[in-house]
Amino acid sequence: MIDWTPLSTAEWRQRAGRVRRFPLLQDLAYARAMRASRQLSARWGTIRIDGDEAGMLQMLEARLFGEAIHLLTLDRGPVWFDGFGSPDHWRHFAAAFADRFPARLGRRRRWLPELADSPAARELLAAAGFRRNPSVPGYQTQWLDLTPELDALRAGLKQKWRNTLNRAERQALTVRGDTDGRILPWVLARQAADRKARGYAGPSSATLRALGAAYAPAGGLLVLTAAKDDTVGAAIVVLVHGPAATYQIGWSGAEGRRLGAPTLLLWRAVEELKARGIADF
Repeated sequence: MIDWTPLSTAEWRQRAGRVRRFPLLQDLAYARAMRASRQLSARWGTIRIDGDEAGMLQMLEARLFGEAIHLLTLDRGPVWFDGFGSPDHWRHFAAAFADRFPARLGRRRRWLPELADSPAARELLAAAGFRRNPSVPGYQTQWLDLTPELDALRAGLKQKWRNTLNRAERQALTVRGDTDGRILPWVLARQAADRKARGYAGPSSATLRALGAAYAPAGGLLVLTAAKDDTVGAAIVVLVHGPAATYQIGWSGAEGRRLGAPTLLLWRAVEELKARGIADF
């Protein structure tokens, strides 16, 4: 069953801290950012199986005229606790979720589950009334385990990537960190211009500003810049959520790319996150 009784912030964070690689899109601060930038409210649920807490979920929604018009989004959820998340558990959750929010006129449901794309997964979702949108590509997440020592992490880098890092470290680049978001508007302006010029997809500047505002107060925002002779050539934005962190966006100019500044910043982020005790990036 899904218990929709809200948890306190402390209760939610305590449970999120039990889950390694807790998804950014299931984080409380992410929900606050979506409320500020997209006027989406959040609904939280606890999954219970045979009386035990089995997992949790954060659903974002917009409602008009009660729930006559109802848009709901469950991205990267539910999140399962240790010992749960079997195929049977997924099937029971999908059925319970579809039963609580059945398809109907005026309701638009989007579910992006933490399931590997497979015939079995598609069958599971179809049985609950969900179908794959053929116009939307699947997503991939690349995780880096930060628990090994730094020397081991560096030795495990691909040779080409390590060569670029070595070269960047010889360029006398000045790397600065910002955790309160003072430089974030400058970075977002350049990233937006670059996205427009090169035509790639990404979150809006309004969404990114809201994410910065939501994550900075609790120390979850990390902006790193690399400069040569006081000219910033690259920047990255990282968000920390529970025991994990996510590379959100990056920007680099032609000179920054030539010097290998983006690679250097990613490595500096690895060093900083590891020092904070973050397990996965």
